[in-house]
Amino acid sequence: MLLRMAVCARLCGAGQSRRCRRRQRHSQPHQDSDSDMDMDEEEEEERVVGKTKDESDGGGGAGGLGAGASASAGPPHPQSLLDLPPEILVEIFSSLPGAALPNLALVCKKFRQILNTETIWRRRCTEEFGMRDDLRKMEVAGMSSRDLYVKRVNPQVKSGRFMKLLPDYEHMDYRDVYTHLLHPYRHILGLWQPDIGPYGGLLNVVVDGLFIIGWMYLPPHDPRVEDPMRRRPLFRIHMWEKNKATVECMYGHKGPHKGDIQTVKKDEFSTKCNQTDHHRMPGGRQEEFRTWLEEEWGRTLEDIFHEHMQELILMKFIYTSQYDNCLTYRRIYLPPCLPSDLLQPGLFKGTYGSHGLEIIMLSFHDSRAKATKLTGDPNVPAGQLTLEIDLNRPVLLPDLEHQRSMEELSRLVLGVHEEAQRGPQARDAPTEAAAEAAEGSDSAPPAGVEDGEPGAACSSASESQPFVLPLGVMARNEVYPRTCKMCFYGTGLIAGHGFTSPERTPGLFVLFDDDRLGFIWLELKSFSLYSRLNDQLSHAQAPSMERFEAMLRNMQSWTS
Repeated sequence: MLLRMAVCARLCGAGQSRRCRRRQRHSQPHQDSDSDMDMDEEEEEERVVGKTKDESDGGGGAGGLGAGASASAGPPHPQSLLDLPPEILVEIFSSLPGAALPNLALVCKKFRQILNTETIWRRRCTEEFGMRDDLRKMEVAGMSSRDLYVKRVNPQVKSGRFMKLLPDYEHMDYRDVYTHLLHPYRHILGLWQPDIGPYGGLLNVVVDGLFIIGWMYLPPHDPRVEDPMRRRPLFRIHMWEKNKATVECMYGHKGPHKGDIQTVKKDEFSTKCNQTDHHRMPGGRQEEFRTWLEEEWGRTLEDIFHEHMQELILMKFIYTSQYDNCLTYRRIYLPPCLPSDLLQPGLFKGTYGSHGLEIIMLSFHDSRAKATKLTGDPNVPAGQLTLEIDLNRPVLLPDLEHQRSMEELSRLVLGVHEEAQRGPQARDAPTEAAAEAAEGSDSAPPAGVEDGEPGAACSSASESQPFVLPLGVMARNEVYPRTCKMCFYGTGLIAGHGFTSPERTPGLFVLFDDDRLGFIWLELKSFSLYSRLNDQLSHAQAPSMERFEAMLRNMQSWTS
């Protein structure tokens, strides 16, 4: 940046002239003769260049006078930025970071006038924050009519009318949007996890048109794991006045109302609702609970016959509703992707029995894959490592007839588990259970793969093999893939209520395809199916693997 400013200063004529450089040289009498020689050569070169230029422009005689007169009108080649045409300066200034433009406006009056050009600030809004909407043809996307309009009742005439809650953007310009909205709130863009006890969550703060909106991501209704994610706006920030951004709480069913956002510290911020009465419903807590249950689970309490599930649902409603959208959020990153990864890391939604659907983050760490909970439950809270997969211990499935036997699957996985408990020295040795399964199986290891290699006990990534769940294994979703690519030994985290007595229990990790995973919990005799979250999430990439791993450690400490 200093170098860029120095270059600009020299081009603008603000740098040292030849006379200033000579005075500076004479003020330093102890300077060596080489520096004097370089200075003289530089000045001689400038004189020669000037003379050559005059000769080429003037020619000689009367013709030279005419050329000299035309040259006095302006230099044929710009000597500084000030000599460039305005459209060129607009292009140059548009490529600079928006945060540097106010300082550039202090250079001179011409720069200050050019920086009032809308094109410059529109480009900064687009390139730095992805804002695509035209202020002159603004259409708010993703907002319902209930969010844009609110019914105001005039008690004098007893009639209702709808008033638009959006300001008039006719006199708004991109410089105001950048200066008072996008740049001040740039630090809250990206992915965040709310501090809601064991339940956690996933918040995505994005630039949406002329708004900055905090979308809470909700899993699909149980057990439709392959349905798209649901979104609910929790807050929004926009330009209500020309030079002021306004924060509004979007929680509840009475439309936007006053809110506040505070940046507590780096990678952490808090939201506060200033009008919590907008969250209340006329029917009291019973109506609020019925509405919440329909939105959260897509059903009524009468439709849920399992008593334990009813208790869990009621407990979650009581716990989460007490916050009234006054929450603290901590930044989270998407896992980095490496060429050696088994598949693309990212976010998945999966089934967790009576707890419904939850969101996990799959990441790869050398020879291990880890699945961290972004949403949790009273047994295993958000932030904990729900699955850990050993990619050096593949498991070869037997034929379909033996796959239906829970005893056969348990013997296979527990055999690998016992060797894993003995230590790393047993990692490269082929397991006895896998060898026995291979003898009784119709399938064979891929050609060219020797025993003991990661691909020896499973099909290659480009091939598929039949798959079926063992009898007696509970699955929330009976519709699951009937072929898989690979299977690995892994462990899953289970615990009692309140995260008491946590322990890792062995299981089988199943890779169906690039977007669907599965895990068979041996001790629980249950199956979890995971489906990839395909939403585009911006401002969420981890700066480095070290920062990402530090984030995972911090997430576990938040709920441990």
